[in-house]
Amino acid sequence: MSTIVVINGPNLNLLGTREPDVYGNVTLDAITKRLVLVATSLGCQLEFFQSNSEGALIDRIHEAMQGADGIIINPGAYTHYSIALRDAIKSVQLPTIEVHLSNIHAREAFRSISMIAPVCLGQISGVGAIGYELALQALLGHLAMLKEVEPSGRT
Repeated sequence: MSTIVVINGPNLNLLGTREPDVYGNVTLDAITKRLVLVATSLGCQLEFFQSNSEGALIDRIHEAMQGADGIIINPGAYTHYSIALRDAIKSVQLPTIEVHLSNIHAREAFRSISMIAPVCLGQISGVGAIGYELALQALLGHLAMLKEVEPSGRT
């Protein structure tokens, strides 16, 4: 059974009340509950973490090396300038998918730049809360492909 760590960055604890015209009315708790249902149906285990602190996010990424198979991360505003978060993701060498509720490419110009995306397997942006589910499906699909290739070192 795969274990995926779902990490949420600054201000995501305010989902549901923070700028609902941009982020919608769904709370982080509701996203988490829905994702657990999806994970159960897909046969995987999730661990959740949210922090407004860059250092705490980095620590949790490092901890993921101790048994997680992959990471789903919504870095929030750290997306656009955190080289430290980027380095942490690159360092742990776990497949990671970056998620954003809003379309970061259709907002202010500075939001279209992601320091995180180049070290991730992929990025899902602009589809709302379902983006987390899509990220989970994509990550599990990637892990399944790796298992098909890697057990004996042959394809």
